[in-house]
Amino acid sequence: MYPDPTMARIGEGVELHHQRGERDAARELFARIWEDIGGEQGDPLHVCVLAHSMADVQDDVHEELTWDLRALAAADRVTDERVAEAGVPLSVAGLHPSLHLNLSECYRKLGDLDGAREHLQRARDEIHVLGDDDYGRLIKDGLERIAKQLDEAT
Repeated sequence: MYPDPTMARIGEGVELHHQRGERDAARELFARIWEDIGGEQGDPLHVCVLAHSMADVQDDVHEELTWDLRALAAADRVTDERVAEAGVPLSVAGLHPSLHLNLSECYRKLGDLDGAREHLQRARDEIHVLGDDDYGRLIKDGLERIAKQLDEAT
């Protein structure tokens, strides 16, 4: 799948969570990988993808937000060359819409509707970099869903 062994391990955790429904096992694997990469001091691509994935397996929205913010901060330090080297089928810009979507959702859950709208808009501003494939449609559908939830909240 990925030529980068750390990315492959992260992919295993994503599979545990999304395909097998083993959320706790995924969280434990992600925690071990986090230690192995040196936490936030690790390779920014690993930090970004791992933090983005770790956010999805949190039970507390504050923890989810913390991990999503780590992912976004790391994304700003990733290069397209590094992404390609790791075998990730996106550009760095392609990571941002999903990161902002998740942040928008966190802020909505916390009742910070202004923060939620800000990240929704940032995701919308960057969505054009995604293709009309399954991933692109998944993110676009998520943006529509959260926009509707935010409209209903006002």
